[in-house]
Amino acid sequence: MERLAVDTQPLVALDPAWPRMTLPQIEAAMTAPGQKFEIETIPIRGVPTKVWKNAPANLAQLLHASRAWGQREFTILEDDRVTFEANFRATAVLARALQAMGVAKGDRVALAMRNLNEWPVAFFAAVSIGAILVPLNAWWTAPELEYGISDSGAKILIVDAERCQRLAEHGAALPGVERVLVARGSAPLEGRFSALEAIIGRPSEWADLADKGLPEVAVGPDDDATIFYTSGTTGAPKGALGTHRNLATNILSGGYAAARSFLRRGELPPEPQPRKALTVIPLFHVTACSANLMGTMAAGNTLVFMRKWDTVQAMEIIERERVNITGGVPTIAWQLIEHPDRAKYDLSSIEAIAYGGAPAAPELVKRIHEEFGALPGNGWGMTETMATVTSHSSEDYLNRPSSAGPAVPVADIRILADDGVTELPRGEVGELYAKGPMIVKGYWNKPEATAATFLDGWVRTGDLARIDEEGFLYIVDRAKDMIIRGGENIYSVEVENALYEHPAVTDAALIGLPHRTLGEEPAAVVHLAPGSEASEAELQAWVRERLAGFKVPVAIRFVHETLPRNANGKILKKDLKGLFDDRLEAAA
Repeated sequence: MERLAVDTQPLVALDPAWPRMTLPQIEAAMTAPGQKFEIETIPIRGVPTKVWKNAPANLAQLLHASRAWGQREFTILEDDRVTFEANFRATAVLARALQAMGVAKGDRVALAMRNLNEWPVAFFAAVSIGAILVPLNAWWTAPELEYGISDSGAKILIVDAERCQRLAEHGAALPGVERVLVARGSAPLEGRFSALEAIIGRPSEWADLADKGLPEVAVGPDDDATIFYTSGTTGAPKGALGTHRNLATNILSGGYAAARSFLRRGELPPEPQPRKALTVIPLFHVTACSANLMGTMAAGNTLVFMRKWDTVQAMEIIERERVNITGGVPTIAWQLIEHPDRAKYDLSSIEAIAYGGAPAAPELVKRIHEEFGALPGNGWGMTETMATVTSHSSEDYLNRPSSAGPAVPVADIRILADDGVTELPRGEVGELYAKGPMIVKGYWNKPEATAATFLDGWVRTGDLARIDEEGFLYIVDRAKDMIIRGGENIYSVEVENALYEHPAVTDAALIGLPHRTLGEEPAAVVHLAPGSEASEAELQAWVRERLAGFKVPVAIRFVHETLPRNANGKILKKDLKGLFDDRLEAAA
């Protein structure tokens, strides 16, 4: 196997005595019996697994604990400012209403909405009563949304007005859905459609709701909690079935990573202080929901939402709200750094800019530190790992800018050869496997896909990676045929299938082109049937009608011959990038 070079030069000058503690020293001290980050080993689905001993047993317990933050602000969206107490009261009222609608433990409740104050209310109302919450991608088209609703077997659907209109305009049948609750709608509702406000009121009214308390439902750590959809290489999205333990694990994983940074520089971790985070990444992603929302509830932090990303508006919010943390994907960091009006705004409150979900240039790591005096953060995870497996931040990230960081102590990572059995030595490249209490149960109603991906507690990631001598992970290449555009996963076969539906297209391939801020963009190569015609704009419009906008190829090239293939019939995509030399030169 190929052995790749490691990062040899730090991006900034570090304390010559850094690090003051090694990773094993920190882990031994912080995870010892009686410590906050104590680890124990228990069987999960028959596999001995390391877990955080002090993690919440379920998400209802987390919600109850968050009530201790009282009048501290939890979510902010423009003029809607919701405290932790108001959030708890609204969640409890909705939880009881869902039970009155017949929602029982194990029933699915689908949620399709942008980042609104109502999103966490809907999420915790469902999972607190043992229901399975299904967060759907709000960018999906109506057919894509309909697939997720139908595949999950959702009994209740909670949407915002935009998603409701999108489904209505396309005549979505929504089989099996008994009630649809619509947030922030203005159009008249009838039949199984009703206003969410009729149950909990507007966010400004939640503080005045009666304190009814959460219903008592017996929910265990390994009971089902969520179904997050992740597109598969077969084209059809797969629902990753997560548990309460999966989500609760991220609370202590994040806390451990933060404390580790202080100990690496020889400082005692301070008592946690409330932080404000400008949350731009959608909550329907595991990064925002599992890695961020869960920790926010536990730490008493504040989530500041914005309707749509706009760099100037973001800088206005950072200045007005004194935001401490932002990020999500590298695109956001680049746009903040390079905006010509940045000096007009006071962004001095920013302490950290963290991101994941897309490749980041080492230059960005350096620029974050130089331009903002902020510490960069990154990590590795996937939908199947309910976010965090490795965590990378502060001086460690500045020292190893192309790494994804070391695994959190409750996670194990290993690199296997092509045979899926032989573990490779440190430094060699192979397929990455991960194990720990964050690994989901499997794929919803897809036993064959589950059996192929989840093996004795390990998840087969499809990513090519290496681990250095100190345990730092480096992702070398991602899952086959997947393109990550600004943090959004695009699976080639899905777009290729849409192109194949066009009557003029007989051969098609999607590839990723590098983009400085988005990481990658999708582009297509197409062969048309003899005598047929189709333009680039026509095919782009064709795809846009069938898939979410971020999946539409930014460029399409036409070839006279069918696409090059190997002996097994697989398209040689690496041979196609030369057709986009003009765009590659522009991106360089």
